[in-house]
Amino acid sequence: MSSATLTTPTPADAPPGELRRALARAESRRKWRAFSLTLPLLVFLLLTMLVPIVALLQRAVENPEVANALPRTVRALDDWNRKDTPPPQAFAAIAADLGQLADSSDAGALARRLNTEIAGARSLVMNTFRALPIAGTPDEVKTRMLELDPRWAEPPFWQAIAKNGSRWTPDYLLASVDLRRDAAGSVERMPPDQRAFGGILLRTFQISAVVTFFCLLLAYPLAWWLSTLPARKANILMILVLVPFWTSILVRVAAWIVLLQSEGLVNRGLIGIGLIDQPLALLFNRTGVIISMVHILLPFMILPLYSVMKSVPPTYLRAAVSLGSPPLVAFFRVYVPQTYPGIGAGALLVFILAIGYYVTPALLGGADDQMLSYYIARYTNVEINWGMACALGALLLAATLVLYAVYRRIGKADLSLG
Repeated sequence: MSSATLTTPTPADAPPGELRRALARAESRRKWRAFSLTLPLLVFLLLTMLVPIVALLQRAVENPEVANALPRTVRALDDWNRKDTPPPQAFAAIAADLGQLADSSDAGALARRLNTEIAGARSLVMNTFRALPIAGTPDEVKTRMLELDPRWAEPPFWQAIAKNGSRWTPDYLLASVDLRRDAAGSVERMPPDQRAFGGILLRTFQISAVVTFFCLLLAYPLAWWLSTLPARKANILMILVLVPFWTSILVRVAAWIVLLQSEGLVNRGLIGIGLIDQPLALLFNRTGVIISMVHILLPFMILPLYSVMKSVPPTYLRAAVSLGSPPLVAFFRVYVPQTYPGIGAGALLVFILAIGYYVTPALLGGADDQMLSYYIARYTNVEINWGMACALGALLLAATLVLYAVYRRIGKADLSLG
C-alpha cells in the first residue's frame, strides 16, 4: 500500500475557505458559550434595574385616575370653554360615572387625585358618591347636585377634571421643577408660596457637595499614606477602612445619635478639654447630617483614590525633588495631577450616593435638612401620590445621569490632553 493512501487530511491541508469557515464556527460557538454564561446576570439586571426604572418613568407621566373613573364626563367637557359652569350634560355624565364605580376605594383614588389639583375636591367627590344614585334629566341632575353641594357650580373643580382627562400628563414632572399648567393648558411657574421642590433639589445638591468635599479632604491624605506603606501593612489598614461596609447604616446612625447628643461623648470630650463651656447643637441639624454622611461615605472616596495612587510610580516625585523643585510644589504639580482620575471617580461616586440619602437626614436632621429622597418616601407612604413620587425619582435619576455624562466628558478631555 502506497504512502499516499495512508495520509489523513489535516487543517493545514484543508482549503483556505473551509479553514476560515471552521474558525468562524469555533469563534461563534465561543461567543455563544460566553453569552450563555452571562445570560442569568443580564436577566437579573433586567428584572431588578431596567424594569423598575421603566415603570418609574411611566408612572411619572401616567394619569389614569380621572380617565378611568370619569370617561363620560371627560367627553362631555371636550367643548366646554373652561370658564363658566358646565352644561347640564356634564352633571349627568359625572353622576353616571360615579355610579359606575365599583366601590368607595375607586372613588377615593379619584378624590385624592383631584384634591392634589384643588383643595376641597376630596370631600366634594366623596359626599356626592355617598349620595348616589342621582337620576333624572340632565337639568334635574344638575339641580340635585347643586343642592347637595353648591361647589359644583364653581368652574375650578370642573377645570381640574378637564385638565386631567388624558391618561398621560406632564403635570407631575412640571410640579417637580415648580411649574404647572393653568386652566387653558399653558405652562407657567407656580406661585411663590407653592414653590418647594426647586429649593429642596438645591438643598440636596448643597448637602451632597459639602459631604463630597469633606470626604475628599479626609480621604486624600489617608489614601496617599496607605499607598506609601508596604503591601502587608496597607492590606491590614484597608480592612479597617472597609469595616463600616459590614455595619448597618441604621446602627451607625444610632451610634452618631448617642455620640452627638448634648450629653454625648463628643460634647463631654470638648467640655473636658476646655474648648467649649456649653454643649454644641450637633444633633437634629445639618451639622449632624454632614458628620454622619461623611463617616458613612468616606470608604467610597478612599478606594478609588487608593487604587489610582498605587499605580503612580514614587520615582516621579523623587525625580522632581532631585531636579530642584520644593517637595510641596512637586507634590501638587507632579503627583496630584496623576490622581485626577481617582479624584473624579471618588467624587462622582460619593456625590451620587449622597443625593439619594434618606435615612441619615431623616433621623439626624431637622425639617430644613431633609433631602429629595425624604419627599419621595413621603409621597409614596403618606400622601399615596405615586405619580409625584415617581416624578421626583425621575428628577433624581436625570440629575444622576447628567452628573455621569459630565464626568465622562471631563474624563475624555483629560485623556485627550494627556
